[in-house]
Amino acid sequence: MSLCGGSGPAAAPRLRPRAAQMARRPELLCGAAIVLGCAFLVALKVTCSRAKDVTMPAKLPVNFFSTRSPVIDLFRGQLDYADHLRQDSEIVLYFFYAPWCGQSIAAREEIEHVASRLSDQVLFVAVNCWWNQGKCRKQKHFFYFPVIHLYHRSFGPIEYKGPMSAVYIEKFVRRVMTPLLYISSRSKLLDFLSNYEPGVLGYFEFNASPQPPGYLTFFTSALHSLKKDYLGTIRFGVITDKHVAEEISLVHSGSVYLHRHVNTSLIYPNDIMNYTAENICKWALENREMLIRWLRPHGGKSLLLNNELKKGPALLIFIPYNPLAEIHPLLDEITKVALEYHNCNKSQAAEPDLQHLGDTDSPAFDSSVPDAHMKLPETFSITKYPCCNTVVLPQWHSISRTHNVCELCINQTLGVKPNKVHVPHCNFLEIEAALDSFYLQEHTFFQVISNTIECSNFLSFYSPFSYYTACCRTVNRHFLSFISSEKTIFQTPKVAFSSHGKKDNTQHSIPHIEDRNCFIPNLHISGINITGLSCRTNKTLNLYLLDSNLFWIYAERLGASRSTHLKEFAAIVDLKEEVHYVLDQNQSLVGSALENFIKNFSILYSPLKRHLVDDPSVHFHEQRVITEVTTNTFHNTVFLSEKNVLLLYYAQWCGFCASLNHVFIQLARLLPPDNFTVARIDTTRNDLPWEFMTDHLPTILFFPHQRKEQSVKFPEDFSVNLPNLLKFILHHSSLSSSEPCTKECLHKETVLQQGHISHLEREIQKLRSEISALHQAHDQLEAQLSEARREEHRLQQQKHTLEKQHKTLQLHSEQLQATYDQKNQELLEMAEKLQELADASENLLKENTLLRILVASREGKLQSKDEIKEPLQSEQTLSEDNDVSVSTATATLEEKRIDNIDTIETEHNSGNRTE
Repeated sequence: MSLCGGSGPAAAPRLRPRAAQMARRPELLCGAAIVLGCAFLVALKVTCSRAKDVTMPAKLPVNFFSTRSPVIDLFRGQLDYADHLRQDSEIVLYFFYAPWCGQSIAAREEIEHVASRLSDQVLFVAVNCWWNQGKCRKQKHFFYFPVIHLYHRSFGPIEYKGPMSAVYIEKFVRRVMTPLLYISSRSKLLDFLSNYEPGVLGYFEFNASPQPPGYLTFFTSALHSLKKDYLGTIRFGVITDKHVAEEISLVHSGSVYLHRHVNTSLIYPNDIMNYTAENICKWALENREMLIRWLRPHGGKSLLLNNELKKGPALLIFIPYNPLAEIHPLLDEITKVALEYHNCNKSQAAEPDLQHLGDTDSPAFDSSVPDAHMKLPETFSITKYPCCNTVVLPQWHSISRTHNVCELCINQTLGVKPNKVHVPHCNFLEIEAALDSFYLQEHTFFQVISNTIECSNFLSFYSPFSYYTACCRTVNRHFLSFISSEKTIFQTPKVAFSSHGKKDNTQHSIPHIEDRNCFIPNLHISGINITGLSCRTNKTLNLYLLDSNLFWIYAERLGASRSTHLKEFAAIVDLKEEVHYVLDQNQSLVGSALENFIKNFSILYSPLKRHLVDDPSVHFHEQRVITEVTTNTFHNTVFLSEKNVLLLYYAQWCGFCASLNHVFIQLARLLPPDNFTVARIDTTRNDLPWEFMTDHLPTILFFPHQRKEQSVKFPEDFSVNLPNLLKFILHHSSLSSSEPCTKECLHKETVLQQGHISHLEREIQKLRSEISALHQAHDQLEAQLSEARREEHRLQQQKHTLEKQHKTLQLHSEQLQATYDQKNQELLEMAEKLQELADASENLLKENTLLRILVASREGKLQSKDEIKEPLQSEQTLSEDNDVSVSTATATLEEKRIDNIDTIETEHNSGNRTE
């Protein structure tokens, strides 16, 4: 059997010519190899190039807007055709969108709504700026979608960056349509000037020319203002009547007037600045008066709120607002409050200085009134309290410029919860320390000259837990003799309040200044004048408006109710002090409520309480191992509870806090639930008083029973594990050694210890059962491991067997390779012998041909001789001898040829058998 699969005799004719060709022309073999190599490289290149083309070609875009929509949809990005359409229209709105953009899809309905209302006056064109073959994608390079551009004839583009709401877009389009308001009468002028937004007025005489000099420049400046300020806070108007222009001192045509409510109004300085649209717009923007501003965050990663809150305390007012409405009663009321708040000139001229008490609370000391007839029913005294002292301030003291008489009272507090003062007499050293601290504090009270009583708390310089209360006022010098009399100018109030604002009938409690509304019976904030208050306090507020229909989520984060139907809310945010105050949502948002809210914040010692944001999403479970604490439940869970409380401060983003969950769960199961509470609080969703806040997470605080004010922090250098936490809790939960312990106390402690011992015994029994279960599991694991070891040993044996078989197979492979090489060598030698036989066969064929030619010539000669008759017999005999010799030679040559052919066939057959 041959390698090609054919028999020896049949394959021999095919092999001989190929071998002969390869032997004669070896360049053919090289050429064939080169051709095959080139074909392989071409195929490889084609395959690799096809592998890189893994993206599917983009599908053809489709209509983004409906075919019945008034918006022309250029969904193939034909920007050149859009520019062609703009040449025939006065007002054009371009809506550049991306079909995949969610905001573009959401704004599509709003654009259609605006187009349905203004399509007869404005051309609405939508352009797909994402199609890669469209001109819009090639010429415009937008970083966000959608983008709205407006053109007023050849002026533009004016980009709209406001909310993607139909009413706001329509309002902006109408402002672009009519950037100027034409004022032809005095009533229209008053309406224009009464608006809270800044206004720019230009006076032009239209009698001589339909377009007076400078009118187009002023018109373009109004469009420039919309281009630079998309909110449109500056309104532009044109006065066409000379007498109306004289009301605001405009005499010459082309004059421009900037109206301001509080500061002096301005007229454009033509002699200093060139009269161009850019200069007028720049002048108006730089000199405008912003009494109240609209904030419209675009919803992305905007720093708008952060930048505005950094400017100082801010009053954020959330109201539902419709830009297209003609009247806004609530906005007008807020505007009046803002105007009064910033009206400093009026306050200095006609209104008295800021006072903390009304006229009824501030009886004036008239020197003409006799001493015997003097009545002081409104004043109060704290002389009944044991640790109070009346002080006449020296003239060198800074406070004596505004107050010359103060009543100092000692109010000691320990930790967080103030304790009541039960000292029967006043300690001289404590009063001296109070005087030193008072003089060193350099407290400057708010009034410049005031006959009202003003109270404050200040911290002692000698003890961090001592606070003093000082109530000061100004008294005429010849009345200071009353201070030494039995009846002083300070009388006891009817009701005393504790520091938490709750009524307390105990006569020994010293109130804090936070409760001075009740400490001073006739204190009314209504006596404070709101007019010009921004100029008479160092806590000036920046007023901001937000549309609650769009930005109510910010109000909810500040503390607004989620279930309210009337979305009205006001809050004061002081970023520097990290506090914010909320207007009571039970009262309606009206001007008087805002005035009182601003007054309470502006006075020196504000009665407003810091609003603590609570997490409403927490659901409480009775059988929860770890108690979840919120702002509302913090006081009840930690301070009012009769248990020891371990509190963990954590956050959702804190990875280290999450790793402690299993430790606290084990700790909560070990500690007796009747005496210990393990709790946690999310500091990112819940606000706490400052003394309980932390800037490090995780933080662990322990509040011992009956000593909650002596809370202890878990050391940061200790690892948070179960043994360390148990040692920490057991060490700080025991009673202090300084406290005397009675028999009842000892009995309670014994009962408590017995309860602890029984609880620990139960826990030990549980641990023992768990240990036995662990031993059983250990035995099972040992059995499984032994079985696994046996299985591993068996697999190792199989591995060795397979390796031996692999070696045997490898040896067989080497032997077969050697046999293959040997047979290949024999085939090469046979091919060489075949080549030699082929050459010998060709030589024999040549010789045979020559012999045949010779025989033929001899036969021709014999025939010619037969025709000639020779008479002589000798000649016949000689011819016969010649014929015999020729025939003999011929026969000999024929026999040699036959012998050669037989030899070749024999060798060929032996070669086939060898193969």
